[in-house]
Amino acid sequence: MRKTLLAVAGAALLAAAPAHAQGTIKIGLILPYSGQFADAATQMDNAIKLFVKQNGDTVAGKKIEFIRKDTGGIAPDVAKRLAQELVVRDGVDTLAGFVLTPNALAAGDISEQAKKFMVVMNAATSIITTKSNYMVRTSLTTPQVNGALGTWAAKKGGVKKAYLMMSDFGPGLDAAGAFAAAFKEAGGEVVGEVKMPVANPDFSAFVQRVKDANPEAIYVFVPGGAQPAAFGKALVERGIDPTKIKVMGQGEITSDEALKGMGDAAVGIITGFHYDWNHKSKKNEEFVKAYNAAYNRNPDFFSIGGWDGMQLIYDVLKKTNGSTDAKALVDAAKGLAWESPRGMISIDPETRDIIQDVYIRRVEKVGDKLVNVEFDKAEKVKDPVKEKMKK
Repeated sequence: MRKTLLAVAGAALLAAAPAHAQGTIKIGLILPYSGQFADAATQMDNAIKLFVKQNGDTVAGKKIEFIRKDTGGIAPDVAKRLAQELVVRDGVDTLAGFVLTPNALAAGDISEQAKKFMVVMNAATSIITTKSNYMVRTSLTTPQVNGALGTWAAKKGGVKKAYLMMSDFGPGLDAAGAFAAAFKEAGGEVVGEVKMPVANPDFSAFVQRVKDANPEAIYVFVPGGAQPAAFGKALVERGIDPTKIKVMGQGEITSDEALKGMGDAAVGIITGFHYDWNHKSKKNEEFVKAYNAAYNRNPDFFSIGGWDGMQLIYDVLKKTNGSTDAKALVDAAKGLAWESPRGMISIDPETRDIIQDVYIRRVEKVGDKLVNVEFDKAEKVKDPVKEKMKK
């Protein structure tokens, strides 16, 4: 019954979509341009604009046009409505953006029903790409980076027991669950956990609770945007010393803004992540230089998701000779590989998710700057959740 309803709804969406100039390809960007995640949207959109500036706004003889929509934050109902409006009223060929998991999941329904190609440039919960057969992701999955970190912590990091702190929503539970599963499989023990409201940036009470437990190590997940800096401030205020209690987590907790808030107290924090502006490669040096020249700041992981999302869109359009048929675009994306500023990446032909290296980094003071220094990595990591589903 549900499939029948979806088919009817999809047919209605397709019939309602207006025709537009044959020489134009419309991309609908759905991002939280306002609210607490506005800076994340800015970083992603800046990279999108820079990519178009460097590569031109014409692909396979067709002009690229963007229509930008603001969700205002975590708002799945709004994201779904905006996706439907973009398809029905604006006649977009592709949906893209999606900083946040709930919004991506909601828009995925429209992608599936309307048979529209959809590129997720950040939202990282593992399940997202299962919502639409026409969806591809160019960012990461939280299990991908946190599973790699959990294995490293137990096997190479000398950590035997860890306490978990995570934001209480999909990505946080996904991330901590992946870390814990990999950590325990590699011989570690989880000794406690605390879940924090995703909309509450005051972490003091939660950090104090963990400090009172005095664990050997803490694993942390909070979403990118304004929260890592607020969490870092709470660590400093509550006297958590990463040289005495190992602090580990996904890369957001040592973003540039978070490091500014923590100062030297951040030295020693260990993270697993797929991108940092300090990554050493010629391609990344060029990207960081251009991004700084355009926006007077360093790119971050939101930026790299947007940049590689555009690389994928351009590459698949070239392969289809400008056809915007969703199945043709998805088929063109499967197995696609290219050198990103983050390193070599590819699209898993079975899951439509990204395959990439996960870097293990430590915050160090280099000169007068705090930076994430890569010192180990897990190569060509797939999403472990989907890998287990295959077995």
